[in-house]
This record gives sequence, C-alpha cells and structure tokens, in this order.
Amino acid sequence: MTAAGRTNYDEMLNEDGSVRPAYADFRNWYDSQDKAWLKRQDAEAERFFRRIGITFNVYGNEAAEERLIPFDMIPRIITAREWRKLTRGIEQRVRALNAFLQDLYHRQEIIRSGRLPISALRDNEAFLSQMIGMTPPGGVYTHIVGIDLVRTGPEEFMVLEDNARTPSGVSYMLENRETMMAMFPELFTRIPVRPVSDYPRRLARSLRACAPPAFKGSGRPTVAVLTPGIYNSAYFEHAFLADQMGAELVEGSDLRVVDGRVAMRTTTGFKAIDVIYRRVDDDYLDPLSFQPDSVLGVAGIMDVYRSGGVTIANAPGTGIADDKAIYSYMPEIVEFYTGEKPILSNVPTWRCSEPDALAYVLDNLSELVVKEVHGSGGYGMLIGPTSSKKELADFEAKLRARPDNYIAQPTLSLSTVPIFTKEGLAPRHVDLRPFVLVSPEGIDITPGGLTRVALKKGSLVVNSSQGGGTKDSWVLDE
Repeated sequence: MTAAGRTNYDEMLNEDGSVRPAYADFRNWYDSQDKAWLKRQDAEAERFFRRIGITFNVYGNEAAEERLIPFDMIPRIITAREWRKLTRGIEQRVRALNAFLQDLYHRQEIIRSGRLPISALRDNEAFLSQMIGMTPPGGVYTHIVGIDLVRTGPEEFMVLEDNARTPSGVSYMLENRETMMAMFPELFTRIPVRPVSDYPRRLARSLRACAPPAFKGSGRPTVAVLTPGIYNSAYFEHAFLADQMGAELVEGSDLRVVDGRVAMRTTTGFKAIDVIYRRVDDDYLDPLSFQPDSVLGVAGIMDVYRSGGVTIANAPGTGIADDKAIYSYMPEIVEFYTGEKPILSNVPTWRCSEPDALAYVLDNLSELVVKEVHGSGGYGMLIGPTSSKKELADFEAKLRARPDNYIAQPTLSLSTVPIFTKEGLAPRHVDLRPFVLVSPEGIDITPGGLTRVALKKGSLVVNSSQGGGTKDSWVLDE
C-alpha cells in the first residue's frame, strides 16, 4: 500500500536504473531473448495452467465462479543473505506461536503477566474451550504455517499476517517452479536457485513425525488429507498434495470412528489413520463437538484426538493465532516466549476495540487500511486511499457498529518486482508467503514460498480472488 509522497522500493532496479545484483544474471538472460518468443512462452504458461487445472473458486457473487490462477513468468529473486535473515525471523516467530498456543490452552501465563489482556480471549470465536488442557502429540499445534511478509526497503521485511490455521497456496508455489523449469530450463543451469520440489516429501516426513506416540512403532504412520470436497476453493491443492505425498485424500463421509481410532473406508474394510492433515475449518470438524449439522467432519473425532488416538494438523484452536487483534500483540508474544526482541517487525496496528484507537482510525480513515479481525482473502477490508466517499462512509458505519471486529494499519510503501507485459517489464506490488513445517524433529522452512502479485497497475491487493496473480520465488544459493 503506497504512502503518499513515498517511493516504492524496486527489488530489481536501483534508483539510477541500474540492475541490482540479485537480478543481474536473470536480466542479462532476459535482455538477450527474442521478445516475440517470450510472448509465446507467456501464452504457453497460461495454456499449461489451464491444461492441468490450476484453478480456484471465487465465492460471494451470485454463483461460485472457477477461475484460472494468473501466473507471471518473471521470477521474484531473493539473495542468500536476505533469506538467512528471513529464516531466522520466521523460525523465531513460529517457535513463539507454538509456545503461545500451548500457554493459552493451559496456564495462560502471558495473561497472568499482563502482557495480553483477557479481553483478547473473551468472546473470541477462534479460541476453542474444547482444547483447554489438551496437548497435541509431540506438543505441536501449528504443523504447517504460512507467514505473510511485505518488503518496504533494502533490509526491511515486515510480517503482515500469520496463517496458523490452514494456510493455502503451496501447490501454486510448486507448480510455478515446475512451469518455469519446463519453459526456461537453461535459466536453472545458469543461475543457482535453491529447489522447492521436495516440499511434499518433507511435508509427509514432518507429518509422520507427529504421529501419536502409541502408534509410531507399529509401522509407517498412515497420513490422510481431509478435504471439504470438490467445491472448496482450494480443492486443487488438497488433491495435489495428497497425490504428491502418497497420502489418502478423504472426505468426512469416508471416515468413521472404529474401536477408538479414526478409520477410512477401503475396499477391504476400514483402515486406521494416524495423522489427518485437515483442510476443514474447526466449526465443521466434529458435529458432536462443534456445528451439529456439519457433514464435512467426523462424528467423535475430537474424543479420539483427546485420547491420543490421532494427530490433527493443524491442531483445532490454532485459529486464535490467525486473529488480527492477537497479531497486534505479536512483538510482546515473541519476547515473552523466546526472551528475544523480534527479528521481524509487525506492521503498526490500531485495535479498533480500544476507544482511543477507534477515534484515531475514524479521523484518518481515508489514509488507512482497515481489516476484519477474522477476515481473509482480501474480503471485508477497506483501503482508504483508493476508496470513494460512499465507501468510506459505509465503512465508518460498520466500524461504529462493531469496532471490536476491526483493526487498522497504515498504508505502506510496498516493494515492487517486475512482471511481463506486452510492452515489456513493469513494476507491480508483491507479498511473500514462506511455508514452514513444524514437528518434534524441528522447524523446516522451504526456501522461497509463494509470491503473490497485484497484476493491475497501481493495485495494492495481491489476493487471487481480488485480481492478483502468482510468480515463482527464487532464493539464490550461496
């Protein structure tokens, strides 16, 4: 989000127009290519994505609409030195998130200390009373985490959001890389780019390491991906990851509790599952514990979970760490649980539930970005500098009616990276979602992640549901 009067940091070009070292080899290659051939390759990438079905569903219109994920073939490039700093900050933050969740569902020391007010939990729908006193197998709550980062300068990366519930997008990261390697194989012989293709193998290994201790010695743990079904917006990813991991793809109707275990239907009867990588929201996971009319989950799965009969990844109740009001306390949370100052900064945040903060936000609404506390996907938010007077007035009414449902942040001068257009390379705003795997064996961060890009000139919203696209993220090797 561009602050008035400030220039954006261009990740490829210096202020004098010269190419930064990270992009030097790529730019030399690009400048030597026939532009007509590049345009043909760009069209071929779109055909490739359409052929293998890399789509997502858009809701909120009169009918759900399936769209192609826009892909830009110019990579986003990060140096090895930059990545080292990022990984230190990401690991620190993920360790703090897991410790925070363990504490919230047990002694709540951070609340006793006064660092986090009890109001942050009271009436918070993401906090699950069913998880109080429950410790997941291996003590891991957030098995898969997506940390959304934005860049505002040469050494300035900030955390925009923590995705600790069911982060999506990793399949697009993998398909973006496969597409680039198929279209431009010579690039990967000229430029040392760290691989990402082994993510499914690492994910499977990390999930198996989280199997309940009672069943670890009985052979290779059985892993299944629980999907809401083909109409879910991320179904492509669910099926893709199950296939790549060699795991079972199941829906709630395929599962039942048998002899104290969660088991899936097979042609030879029911087979017990050790680890469930669930892509079903908490509310629909178990009709006996949550929404009684849910047909997406498994009746009794929470009883099996509490008894240590299955691992659910991510653990129920991790949504409290996705909460944007909790996000505003992350600097204190990191320091409380690690004893260290945060390596990665938060975006400054006003909690509209606080009267003074609300007054400031209302007075400066046209200059701020306002988000729903539980919102995602770019929905339910206001970007003040690009909003009409009517939109500002409508949002002001929403804020006054439910101030505790919103937080506000300043407009940031986000970095830009080049995209491919008919006229040549053009800068666009981006964010980055690195993917993190957590198990009792440690924290594993995939080099790079998913770069989301605002393809429209001047646009600040990178979400694919709002017209954004994706591109391959390169972390250079040493």
